Amino acid sequence: VQLVESGGGLVQAGGSLRLSCAASGRTFTNYAMGWFRQAPGKEREFVTFISWGDGRISYADSVKGRFTISRDNAKNTVYLQMNSLKPEDTAVYYCAAYQGYGSKSWVVYDYWGQGTQVTVSS
Repeated sequence: VQLVESGGGLVQAGGSLRLSCAASGRTFTNYAMGWFRQAPGKEREFVTFISWGDGRISYADSVKGRFTISRDNAKNTVYLQMNSLKPEDTAVYYCAAYQGYGSKSWVVYDYWGQGTQVTVSS
């Protein structure tokens, strides 16, 4: 299984970015795809997940109303649309996958991408 993130970059506060996570290597029907982030000196934290099978979605309170996760089944790709970005959103963002219905705990995810840097300037 391979997960490849893209779309990170530098943006001013209030701006937007869209991250992509292209998945390959198996059928992801029974998988959940999650986004996590890790800022320097901080623990990895949950951002959002989507269940590939039933489309169940959950967001961290810190991003609710600003971030939107979506999927394109035909492309095996998950997207993270990030609007109204804040300096505290600055982190490396990771895409992850596991066979299940979605979890806020990063320890259950078996597959991880390489991460993409998001930097929000004030």
